[in-house]
Amino acid sequence: MKLPRTYYNYISYLGSIIAIIAAFAITFFVIQINFFQTDNVYFDLFAYLVTPGFLVFGLILIPTGMYLKKRKLKKGLPVSDEKLLVINLRDPQTRNAILIFTVVTIFFVIATVIGSYKGFHYTESVEFCGKLCHKVMEPEYVAYQHSPHARVKCAECHVGEGADFYVKSKMSGLRQVYKYILGTYPRNIETPIANLRPARETCEKCHWPQKFYTNKIRSQKYYLADSANTEWDVIMKMRIGADHSALGNTEGIHWHINNDVEITYQADEKRQTIPWVRYFNKSTGKEIVFVEEDTSIHPTVKEVATTEKRMMDCMDCHNRPSHEYFSPPHYVNELFAGNRIDTKVPYLKSAAMEATNDLYTTKDSAFAGINDQMIKYYKEGYPALFSKYEKEIKKAVTAIQEEFSYNTFPYMRVSYKKYPRNIGHFENKGCFRCHDDKHKSSDGKVISKDCNLCHTLIGQGQRDSIKYSPINGTMPFIHPVDIGEDWKTTNCSNCHFEMF
Repeated sequence: MKLPRTYYNYISYLGSIIAIIAAFAITFFVIQINFFQTDNVYFDLFAYLVTPGFLVFGLILIPTGMYLKKRKLKKGLPVSDEKLLVINLRDPQTRNAILIFTVVTIFFVIATVIGSYKGFHYTESVEFCGKLCHKVMEPEYVAYQHSPHARVKCAECHVGEGADFYVKSKMSGLRQVYKYILGTYPRNIETPIANLRPARETCEKCHWPQKFYTNKIRSQKYYLADSANTEWDVIMKMRIGADHSALGNTEGIHWHINNDVEITYQADEKRQTIPWVRYFNKSTGKEIVFVEEDTSIHPTVKEVATTEKRMMDCMDCHNRPSHEYFSPPHYVNELFAGNRIDTKVPYLKSAAMEATNDLYTTKDSAFAGINDQMIKYYKEGYPALFSKYEKEIKKAVTAIQEEFSYNTFPYMRVSYKKYPRNIGHFENKGCFRCHDDKHKSSDGKVISKDCNLCHTLIGQGQRDSIKYSPINGTMPFIHPVDIGEDWKTTNCSNCHFEMF
């Protein structure tokens, strides 16, 4: 088959070569992915995004070269009508060109539709979000895999439904890719995300407010840093909702998202300091404004009025639903509770806390440091114990290194201290951002710090001597270590955040 004279030019040649190579490359990648089950994130990237771009570019070059050559051939002719496109089906070259163009176009359209569909779904995949920019996204990806939402795709929370947020997310992604290429991305990633989709459009697809929850019993195990790694149990009745599901969100923790109630607040950029809170009852029209008393530290009412107001939703408490980084005391307690490390090894909790307290610069140095410090702790301080429990100590080292790798990422400067967790009040202010007895209204009402609003203690103490109260009763808190009355006047986080 003869091709039109205008095809024979360097631009069209280049376009043909690029298109042919791209077509072979796409075929190769697709075969590897679908027939040989190759699990490689970069194969997907090249098969459905990068290589089709080169194919399109090559196919565009072919008619571009032909058009430019046609202009050169006809340049200077006196009759302007000869510049018009003339299709003569009696001409064999024209028929061949039309046939080739039609077949290639059909193939190209089909390939583009399939490629666009696969490309769209690939950019929505967990692998694309978590593995493509591996160094940057490693902390989020690892934490996500060990979260309760590990089977929920990233895009379902970060993008959600609808074309508008899809376009916004891809535009934001282009900016992030640009920063990644230049190495100008922040370490660590800044939170909270300012343009995150409202929780009522994402979280509530599964956790809808009409699905009311009643009270729940929660048992927590802590281990003291003493010679016996003493277990201290705390059993609480969490007042998630009302005493009966028929009452809905009329009381309890989830009262904050009652459909008849609107809570608005103003805060600093990290949402950890909240000097102004507004309560509004939609049914009665009642409004109460609470302001932090300490105006020497926080903005006055006038200053706050000029800042942006935010309506409270799920993310104000559940701010780390899928990317949570736990502290060493937390995951070491979990290792003890899960029998992955042995409580019979004296001072093991203390040794683990010392080994995980250092600021390591790399993952390798962290693993080496945890191993060296724990071995040194026993060899220098308790050589007899090391001889007796060497196997158990080394097993503990491996388990602690593994948990460390899930929760601390030195390269990105990520740890539990960088991302405060707003549920509770143990290691961060959490509830006490508002519930501190210091936010007052003009008529003297306060946002109470009474712990029994959210939970009641029904059991606490050492494992073999736990004291209990009736299920509908409560008991005063007992601090496992005697610190006098300080726990009554000091937030838990003042000690537990800075301790490690």
